[in-house]
Amino acid sequence: MQIRHHRILSDSTWKTLKRVGLTVATAQTAALIAVHAIDRVRKKRIPGGRRGFPTLDPADTTIGGTTARTYTEGHSLYADMLDAINCAEDHIYFETFIWRSDTWGQKFKDALIAAARRGVNVYCVWDGFGVLNQDPKFYQFPPLPNLHTRAFPAIRSGLFTLNIRKTGQDHRKILTVDGHTGFVGGYNIGNAFADEWRDTHVRITGDAVWELENGFSDFWNIFRPKNAPELPDLGARKWSSKITALFNLPERLLYPIRGMYIDAMERATDHILITTAYFIPDREILASLKSAARRGVTVKVLIPEYSNHILADWCARPYFGELLREGIEIWLYQHAMVHSKTMTVDGKWSTIGTANLDPLSMRGNYEVNMQFHSIELAERMEEIFTNDLTTARQLTIREWENRHMLTRIGEVLLHPFEVIV
Repeated sequence: MQIRHHRILSDSTWKTLKRVGLTVATAQTAALIAVHAIDRVRKKRIPGGRRGFPTLDPADTTIGGTTARTYTEGHSLYADMLDAINCAEDHIYFETFIWRSDTWGQKFKDALIAAARRGVNVYCVWDGFGVLNQDPKFYQFPPLPNLHTRAFPAIRSGLFTLNIRKTGQDHRKILTVDGHTGFVGGYNIGNAFADEWRDTHVRITGDAVWELENGFSDFWNIFRPKNAPELPDLGARKWSSKITALFNLPERLLYPIRGMYIDAMERATDHILITTAYFIPDREILASLKSAARRGVTVKVLIPEYSNHILADWCARPYFGELLREGIEIWLYQHAMVHSKTMTVDGKWSTIGTANLDPLSMRGNYEVNMQFHSIELAERMEEIFTNDLTTARQLTIREWENRHMLTRIGEVLLHPFEVIV
């Protein structure tokens, strides 16, 4: 009788757990549908995207044997990128997450094909997941012997085999030409990015271009098509600690960008200025931010009030109260999708790259960030940050604590999805 009693109790408990689980899943589904429906209505009210946000003209900064030019809007950047491609004489390495089949996308495709036809060795990589909603015919290229292309798989086998080395998408944005000019940053290729998104990119000319070429070569040699040539490992042209590139490589279980962010936060003594498209800090990054604030460092985080991924916005919200109560400032960008991935610390150190402060960038995707030990470039990055604040509003602790109960429930229901956004 006792055994049967325990069995009945277990069955009852199991049924209760299933009912609770089903209720939570139903509530989460409803919350997902609701936030996406609200987001769709909001976007319809802004036909054609938001334009007219404040930008700064491109500016050059000399750092040792390298010149860094920063961009805050797409037209100037794309013009310089296309000019570099059109002037190429030996080789081009081009890699992007999204490459849209629109007007700007066609300009880049035409320029790369023209370079190959005049004898330049051209290597192109784009992410298959990033272009799923585009015309597949756009990604067909003429069979030129020195034009090598690779679509990174939209779905990785590690998702099914639980092999972390076989997961992650190619979220990097790199262009290098002839070993003397390189571009890296948040900008994808397409009309909307040129016209409607506030992003940050940097062009480097000089010694540090090797950093990007080396990272591209490593990636290409792992994932190149079977009949494509392997790229040589030439070693650094000149050692320099002022500018370095860090690459997240899931294939090799290397995620140095996360460590770079944490290390810079731990060193801060005066101020930390962060701009990121998606802000979902993990435990260690959150602890580093709070520790900095407690020792008197001014910490400001700039994010879009409404990003292009509404679920990411909601997954970020549970961290706001914890940060605000520590005195960390949260600024919400108003008039565009701010997509930059930058941080500057103490007016001495800066990073520009492709990695957001979220789980996918920190320990998921293939990413690249350059770090600069330069007072002059940090000054420029602080100027960009200050300019961005002119079209942002500060989230206050009072506003946060007075948010609606339905909002609080939505935050709890959607928070578990942070690992996939």
